[in-house]
Amino acid sequence: MAARSRKISMRGLLKVAGLAGAVGVAASGVLVARNERQRRQYEPDEVRERLHQRLAVATSTKR
Repeated sequence: MAARSRKISMRGLLKVAGLAGAVGVAASGVLVARNERQRRQYEPDEVRERLHQRLAVATSTKR
């Protein structure tokens, strides 16, 4: 009987670990969605200006 109760405990442990993994994946999805929403708030001119600034910094440091 001791072996059976131990097997049930292991099964419970695996269920908890699986649930924790699912919660982690869901939390990652929430963070990605939030970042995407923030990114889309930029106007096209703002995005263009930021890209030009990044290009200027990148090309100035290479030389």
